[in-house]
Amino acid sequence: MADQNGLETKVSAALNCIDLSDPDIQKSAASLKQACMDSGFFYVINHGISKEFMDEIFAQSKKFFELPFDEKMKLWVERNRGYKQPLKNQFFDQETNQQAHGEAYSLVGPETEDDLDPEKPLCGPNVWPSADVLPGWKETMLRYQQEALNLGRKIGRIIALALDLDVDFFDKPEILGNAMPYVSFNHYGVQDADPSKEYILGTPAHSDPSLITLLATDEVPGLQICRNIHANPRVWENVAPLKDAFIVNIGDMLERMSNCVFRSTMHRVLFRQERYTIAYFVYPSNDAMIECFPACKSEEKPPKYPPIKCKDLFNIIFKNVADGKTARDITEA
Repeated sequence: MADQNGLETKVSAALNCIDLSDPDIQKSAASLKQACMDSGFFYVINHGISKEFMDEIFAQSKKFFELPFDEKMKLWVERNRGYKQPLKNQFFDQETNQQAHGEAYSLVGPETEDDLDPEKPLCGPNVWPSADVLPGWKETMLRYQQEALNLGRKIGRIIALALDLDVDFFDKPEILGNAMPYVSFNHYGVQDADPSKEYILGTPAHSDPSLITLLATDEVPGLQICRNIHANPRVWENVAPLKDAFIVNIGDMLERMSNCVFRSTMHRVLFRQERYTIAYFVYPSNDAMIECFPACKSEEKPPKYPPIKCKDLFNIIFKNVADGKTARDITEA
């Protein structure tokens, strides 16, 4: 059916569910491979991060976004971290004819106090709320960074098998052994939204430039995916939150490295009520070579993209996104 903006939507996307407690890792790899070739999205359950800790993370995130605006703005910086003020001033989506409504706080890792090299956009120090304002915030978030990275590595082993690679392929130091994760705590608010709209735009259509993205959500729906961005009209499918699960999606880097065997699917956020999410973007090390996996190329199917260092691809992306291009536009160029 079509929504009030003339966009075709479905009730729900049927995603595969990967159970990390299942001892049959080959079965998990087959299910993951089918999901990554189809929609590029899947659920992960029994992931090893406790419900109690996830509840604490969301509680801490909510406390941050409830701070006075002036207090949050103390953490605003030019680089890709810290507080990002309400997004409606930054993004306008022509498809929905709306400005984005949301705010975010981001962390990079591992944190390096003295590395401000502009050619390494995910290096350098983070900016933290004062311990007087949010006691225990930094310690809690550093723990989450590590636990989520451990989860990313677990998923990486299943991805490796799905792509006919050695199971420990992604554990190499130059890939996820020295990974550069990026965490975005997101708050989608309804203040100043147009009451005539059935849905509020949280994030315009985009793909992620990461290897994979791990999304933790509250119980409020909002994520939508579009399997064919060139269709007219586009068909958007709702991805329902699944209790105690992560929603995982393939990013542009992994699509590129898999020679487009795996899909980095366009997605967006449309919501009706206040919503909180945590997006954990898994990136390899700065010096990792983003190139086609051996098992994904042949004489009949040569690599679609030339090799490029991760930090160089980062810089191409971050310098051009400001001009309104998506990561997909840039990586396909």
